[in-house]
Amino acid sequence: MNRVSIVGATGYTGGELLRILLRHPGIRVTHATSETFAGKDLSSVHPDLLGRCGLVAEKLNVRAVARDTDAAFLCLPHGRSADTAKRFLDLGVRVIDLSADFRLKSLPGYRKWYGSAHPHPRLVPEAVYGLPEIHRRKIAGARLVANPGCYATASILALLPLAKSGRIKPGSVVIDAKSGVSGAGRKVEARYLFCETNENFLAYAVGRHRHAPEIEQELGAQVTFVPHLLPVNRGILVTAYADLKSPDSNAGLSELYRDFYRGEAFVKVLSPGAFPELRAVQNSNFCHIGVATAARGRRAVVVGVIDNLGKGASGQAVQNMNILLGMDEKSGLA
Repeated sequence: MNRVSIVGATGYTGGELLRILLRHPGIRVTHATSETFAGKDLSSVHPDLLGRCGLVAEKLNVRAVARDTDAAFLCLPHGRSADTAKRFLDLGVRVIDLSADFRLKSLPGYRKWYGSAHPHPRLVPEAVYGLPEIHRRKIAGARLVANPGCYATASILALLPLAKSGRIKPGSVVIDAKSGVSGAGRKVEARYLFCETNENFLAYAVGRHRHAPEIEQELGAQVTFVPHLLPVNRGILVTAYADLKSPDSNAGLSELYRDFYRGEAFVKVLSPGAFPELRAVQNSNFCHIGVATAARGRRAVVVGVIDNLGKGASGQAVQNMNILLGMDEKSGLA
């Protein structure tokens, strides 16, 4: 039985990790930490875990946690996670970091997008970007996995077959992305209150969202990325547009995607002319993709959906853990 700990277990991603790991046949959760709720039953923070989880939230003591932990999930704010990751790594514990601290390979890029120098630049080259559909082999041998951002996951999976096949005209990619409110995290801000989000729909961080450089890094393509806030709890839908170097058909594009993702457990390509719905992937680790052409076959239109807490965060983190610890990649996941 592999032993794991969750650092920051009382936010949305930490709670989702608990739900998944408590039903995982090969995992025992040994520690779950929270500075805010230390000493409280986790089921009092996540009421749906009542009767399923007997863990009590504890303050983080890295050395004590490391004694009976094979892998640690870090669900900490950006900028705070890197120090904790370094301490666990120094004690021989593998780390899956759900913050953005190790996602970008460019140190100048990190400074530009996150406003400060990286606290542990020597660890950056070692960190593996945790998208199994690209980096599965590297994840298997990694000490440090940088779990991708939710928007980045959906956008990369939607465009990866086109990017890898070299069919995209440079500078033509536009990503229109929409996320449920849980993507903002479990914090109190006026703009995320019920009366502000219900029956409302808005764009935000236009041209300056931090997931854009992740997408460009992994696709090797410049993108225009525009995120929107949906009045739903969970889920992401992206519609990506890319001009093609040569015209294609709906059937041809569908065949490209089916061939590319053949054998992938969690990416499903729909039949030509069919497009995915958010509700089909909520509470799962799946990504559904629909493709079509427009502008007389010269433009690809790709629609992808994921659950931002599933494939966009905690589900993918468990998928990475399974690979990291040599277990069945699908274990514990739906």
